[in-house]
Amino acid sequence: MTKNFHYFTSKKLSKHLKPRDGETKFGEKLKIVNSEEELKKHSGKFVVFGIEEDIGIQGNLGKPGARKTWGSFLDAFVNIQQNRFNSVDNILLLGQLSGVGYREEAQGILDEGVDLSKKLDPFVRKIDDEVTEIIEKIVGFGKVPIIIGGGHNNAFGILRGVSKAKNAAINCLNIDAHTDLRQTDFRHSGNGFSFARQENHLQKYAMMGVHKNYTPEYIFQEMDGTSDISCSFYEDLIGKTAVEKAGEFLKLAHQLDSDFGLELDCDGIANFPSSAQSPTGFSFEEIRLFLKESKQFNPHYVHICEAAAMDKPQVGKALSYLVSDFIRNE
Repeated sequence: MTKNFHYFTSKKLSKHLKPRDGETKFGEKLKIVNSEEELKKHSGKFVVFGIEEDIGIQGNLGKPGARKTWGSFLDAFVNIQQNRFNSVDNILLLGQLSGVGYREEAQGILDEGVDLSKKLDPFVRKIDDEVTEIIEKIVGFGKVPIIIGGGHNNAFGILRGVSKAKNAAINCLNIDAHTDLRQTDFRHSGNGFSFARQENHLQKYAMMGVHKNYTPEYIFQEMDGTSDISCSFYEDLIGKTAVEKAGEFLKLAHQLDSDFGLELDCDGIANFPSSAQSPTGFSFEEIRLFLKESKQFNPHYVHICEAAAMDKPQVGKALSYLVSDFIRNE
């Protein structure tokens, strides 16, 4: 893997696992690999790994905290009960891409707080390259990555990695309050999809739940000018039932020819701790429904990002529900 990627170990697992007599937790059955060759040979379909960074978020003037999400997620995920409804047989907990080194290098810039988009650009691009390499290998081995944590800047590296592994541009369905189609002057969490389109890694792009208040006019004009971008605005879904909203989600999925990667930016969930927390948006139960419905399309990947887990343990537990909903056989 890359220089900042760390495979999961039994020692790391023990820090999060809370065994209990008479019960079997996920962490007691999860298989651990320590090389690309072991990953390739592992029979599991789903590969879960974390990204511990929020430099891209701060480059987009958002609130930090996403670098802590992976650890919070692990606290909950490895303690899920292994039972008739939940099984680890089809999943692998791979490890995490650490952003500690990049953050230490960038700390002076962050403390200064001036021209963050410009000055953090080189760090975000380095993270892009590492994410691309990791994703390309996982998808190249015929597996489905589930990526937890970090900023939405990582959508670019993910899309580029999947595209390179499949040797073709791919489609994407993004549940988000924002389009993340901002200008491509500097790399940050607000333009991952802009860069993916610019470099021909993203073909069709659909968005679910975008907020009209936080979308610049130039992005509306860009969307008007292409048939490859479709959008369902949250304001147009107000008053609809969860089932009706799920119907809109499925409509977008079918427009992508049922062939896409799935993005979930936690900014789109009402009152959820995130980099741009909002008082309005989808309920958590609606998001769980979308994740369950997405399984029928076999997404190329699932990316859950922008959650801010600083001193908020419920964030990790919430994300563990989403992942278990997605991987459960039912």
